[in-house]
Amino acid sequence: MTSLGDELGYSFIDPELLGLSVTHRSISADDPAKHNNERLEFLGDAVLQLVITDRLYRDYPQLAEGQMAKIRAALVSRPTLADVARTIGLGRHIELAPAEERSGGREKDSILADAMEAVIGAVYLDGGLEQAGGLIERLWGELVGERAKSPGVKDYKTRLQEILAKDGLRPEYGAEGAGPDHERMFTAWVTMSSTEIGRGTGRSKKEAEQEAAREALEGLKSGSR
Repeated sequence: MTSLGDELGYSFIDPELLGLSVTHRSISADDPAKHNNERLEFLGDAVLQLVITDRLYRDYPQLAEGQMAKIRAALVSRPTLADVARTIGLGRHIELAPAEERSGGREKDSILADAMEAVIGAVYLDGGLEQAGGLIERLWGELVGERAKSPGVKDYKTRLQEILAKDGLRPEYGAEGAGPDHERMFTAWVTMSSTEIGRGTGRSKKEAEQEAAREALEGLKSGSR
């Protein structure tokens, strides 16, 4: 199994920090003597926001304050954090109590997002802002570019929802994943009044849902659905 350090592209001076970053609070709930990653999560959130803000400010002078705020909010949101965590297979490295393990904790957006922030916090403490910023750039760089280039363009899911809402309808999404954490692929489908109108695949649930919404929009535009 590939180590988490390899997935991150960073070698820890203090490996205990990395271990702490993936220790879920359910562990300390079972054993109060054990620490969890909540404090590192708090720190990592601040570091992530700083690095993203700095990148937007320096590289995209055309963006207004309001645009930067919206882009940053999307990039540090729970779904985005969870999606990024899945790209490095973070779920399989998280230490969970047995009850949380049985409830599918490794796939929960909340647990993945919190652990991703904690990992960033751990890298910051271990290697400083330069190393933490390098990690964020590797994992978020492409996402920042995509968002910054088209800040006013609505995503496919939002556009589909707005179109259907005109007729008093709303899209419903379903998704399933397959494969190991580090190579997991998702298939999503979107239905309208119990009829499937789009299907898509992606490396994350969010990406697959966007593809399903895109297919649905194309079908509605052509009048085939």
